[in-house]
Amino acid sequence: MATHALPLAKVPRSKVSAKKQSASSAPLKSSPWILDRWRDLVLFVGTPVLLIPIFTAAQARWSAQDIFLFVGAFGAMGHHLPGMIRAYGDPALFERFKIRFVVAPLAILAVCVWSSIYDIQAVQLVAMAWGIWHGMMQTYGFCRIYDAKASARAATRARVDLALCFAWFSAAVLLSPMRFRTLFELYYESGGPVVASAAVVAIRTAVVAALGVVTIVFLWRQWSDWRAARGASPVKITLLVSSIAFWWYCNNGVQNILVGIALFEVFHDVQYLAIVWIYNRTRVERDKNIGGFMRFVFRRSGALIGVYVGLVMAYGAIGLTQSAISAEWIRHGLIGIVTASALLHFYYDGFIWKVREAQTRSMLGIEGAGAAALASPRLWPAWVRHSLRWAVLVIPFGALCATQLIGRVVPLIERSAKVAEVLPQDAQAQLNYGKALHEAGRVEEAISRYEFAINRKPSLADAEFFLGLAWSDLGNLDRAIEHYQRSLVLDPKNGKCESNLATIFVSKGMRAEARHHYEHSLSVTPDLQIAHKELADILCGDGEYDSAIAHYEAALRIQPDYRAAKENLSFARTLAGR
Repeated sequence: MATHALPLAKVPRSKVSAKKQSASSAPLKSSPWILDRWRDLVLFVGTPVLLIPIFTAAQARWSAQDIFLFVGAFGAMGHHLPGMIRAYGDPALFERFKIRFVVAPLAILAVCVWSSIYDIQAVQLVAMAWGIWHGMMQTYGFCRIYDAKASARAATRARVDLALCFAWFSAAVLLSPMRFRTLFELYYESGGPVVASAAVVAIRTAVVAALGVVTIVFLWRQWSDWRAARGASPVKITLLVSSIAFWWYCNNGVQNILVGIALFEVFHDVQYLAIVWIYNRTRVERDKNIGGFMRFVFRRSGALIGVYVGLVMAYGAIGLTQSAISAEWIRHGLIGIVTASALLHFYYDGFIWKVREAQTRSMLGIEGAGAAALASPRLWPAWVRHSLRWAVLVIPFGALCATQLIGRVVPLIERSAKVAEVLPQDAQAQLNYGKALHEAGRVEEAISRYEFAINRKPSLADAEFFLGLAWSDLGNLDRAIEHYQRSLVLDPKNGKCESNLATIFVSKGMRAEARHHYEHSLSVTPDLQIAHKELADILCGDGEYDSAIAHYEAALRIQPDYRAAKENLSFARTLAGR
């Protein structure tokens, strides 16, 4: 059966070419992701879901202090390095901010080393407050990226997003007994004047009210954009929910604030290291003027990711060396370097990664309309605005330093009482107040605080330890033994507690029990000079002179001016026939 082809309708060449031209000129839809769906979820948005079980497993093996020290060194300090590489490895950036990159490190390092030498706590207060702000601004920055990828109207939503981040992050700190107590105590140690309890309550109430208002405005804005189909980013909303919820969990949902700080720090570090790698790799590929070390590290190579992480870990290791240094001037220098690194990281990140910058947008794949709208007119020149920001920081910092240097810091017992008054149900705040009362000789009052802390938190080993110490000071040795033993059940690695318990056994004539506890205390805390000396006394009495001499010598290595250990060492050597 024969078939006949249908005649094709002839389309004018001009119309065909016009269609091709319009198709080619149509803007491609930008991806809502920085990398892709799964990598963004793992690295930026859903990271907390992975971190919580990892940290739960880690706590079964390591103490909260160990986890905090490890994350603080290799994570918190280590992740400063990539930003430093860009600041000093990108010629165009360095030329643009040359004065800042030269003057700021010298000034900040000098202040941090000076603060370490004279034990000025104000610099630690600045680092803590700036660190909280920095963590909030990173979350806000990611919101800006995802919103800009989804809509040209992202710039008009920026202020609402910033207000939401500020309200929720600050409220989590102010309403967290653990975090607020730490911040408040550091404020007083830095030389801050006494704040009335009513004022603190009013501030916290105002923060909660502002939180509600800002959240309502934000939700209304999102609903309006959704109804008008104005391109609100669902990725941004997911990121906000996960980040804010995780921040609240780390400040209010954990049992130990050190674990909470470490948890959010890892989340922050993973986000930061990933986004800086992406940015710098794209920058190196597109700008042939970038060479040297930055081009070597950020080339497109899977192996170099390992080099990148290794460099971060190596830089972070500086933070662990300070505790192992015995020379005071070296240790103060290292403490100053670690603190200065953090402050410079916060400072540099405030201006080298701005999403409104055309280059930043290009490197992160934020193209299209709306870029120009991000630049708003300014009333003052850039140097004036920058100077005012520094003034906001430097003036109160200088006032706190002056207060501490002239010795007008609020006394320990008064500031502990103020914190306990503001946080009447916080066990640690009551324990700290009890310790201040104890130190002032008001032992009976201290005991009531210790007992209250134990009632509020029965797992608080320190409260049991200090309650045992208080009863020992009052001469009630049986009650002291009872509380020391409870403390050791809660914290078996408290060498000081075990040593104190052994001392009571010596006074009761229970030498065998005392020897056992001294030996165990030294296996946990080898640098307890008093345990070495007391154990040596027992060994000397048992005729074990060589072992006694070794422990006397260990006590003197730890504390060379330990007079009793020197005298007993001479006596033990005489008995040993030396």
